Amino acid sequence: MIQKLNNKDIEIARKMQVVFHASYAIEAVLLQAENFPPLQRQIPAYIDTETDFFGYWKNEELAAVVELHLTPEQIHIQSLVVDPSYFRQGIGRKLVQYVLDSFSSELFMVETGSANGPAIALYKRFGFEEVLQWDTEHGIRKVRFEKKG
Repeated sequence: MIQKLNNKDIEIARKMQVVFHASYAIEAVLLQAENFPPLQRQIPAYIDTETDFFGYWKNEELAAVVELHLTPEQIHIQSLVVDPSYFRQGIGRKLVQYVLDSFSSELFMVETGSANGPAIALYKRFGFEEVLQWDTEHGIRKVRFEKKG
């Protein structure tokens, strides 16, 4: 079941942080990143943000989270994380489909590490097209994908 998460609730924020950290620990290995900023995100950063979070619950456990920055012109998928215990179950696909079906926008945008093959394959499957690559100050090669709404 997918539902909007109340990230202002400390217990929900803690559950979100667990999923984010578990997923990003795997991505850091994929990207060969020694200093991976998403792993340094603390509870206040989940609570004190203007982004919206939607969670995928399975067996009463928070299995995945998508974080969105919504504006009238575009939807930016800030993060899409799946707890490694739930990898390869189609949950990431369900969250992307949920975003595309639930929100109307001229443009959908997402960024990931260029070495994150699973994420890139997921976004391409939904028709996202690569528009930009760049290196971050942390030495991570990133890629931006966009899809017209």
